[in-house]
Amino acid sequence: MELLPEGGFYRRRGKRLLDVVGSAVALLLFAPVLLLTALVVKFAIGSPVLFRQWRPGYQGQPFQLVKFRTMTQARDATGELLPDAQRLTRVGRFLRAASLDELPELWNVLRGDMSLVGPRPLLMEYLPLYTREQMRRHEVLPGITGWAQVNGRNALEWEEKFALDLWYVQHQSFLLDIRIVILTLVRVCARDGISHGGEATMPWFTGSQNQCDEASSPVEVGFGKGGARS
Repeated sequence: MELLPEGGFYRRRGKRLLDVVGSAVALLLFAPVLLLTALVVKFAIGSPVLFRQWRPGYQGQPFQLVKFRTMTQARDATGELLPDAQRLTRVGRFLRAASLDELPELWNVLRGDMSLVGPRPLLMEYLPLYTREQMRRHEVLPGITGWAQVNGRNALEWEEKFALDLWYVQHQSFLLDIRIVILTLVRVCARDGISHGGEATMPWFTGSQNQCDEASSPVEVGFGKGGARS
């Protein structure tokens, strides 16, 4: 798959301008919602209110993603965190269904770590597992929402998600980004694709079946900090 050349005003300047203006306006408009959600998380789940985790950004470089907590820190007798399904609270499920847990990521967009639209930032641990083709999803900034999110979200299999991410990297444009934002609002209202096969979160990515020789090495993808699952 050949990607579009680096030229083009939208890719070079316009997309960042849209991100800055869009995230700044959204932070102002959603300030009351952010405050109310923070209070709900504080009293229903506990401190800290925000969940911070290192994720791969542009070219696989790590950045600290910020979102509202949806899980408790409950652990078993050995001190290990309990499975996601046991730590995800009713409030957390609601926040995820309404995508309210993602609102703090607007700050990541304003900082330049993320874009409003792009492939979702996954875990640092996944980087060595990608094929070279899958690694190309990092040729653009990760997004709060993306082409995969409006075409199935967590109901998709990993291979389907990566194929949609790569399609976006190749076809990104102003009109496509606006379309994705509008479709995201529709999907959020409909609460489509929140979970995968009845699981609380997406299953762990363990690599592609056709990975073999294509796998990216840790040297190719760079170094970064890992972390627990969100």
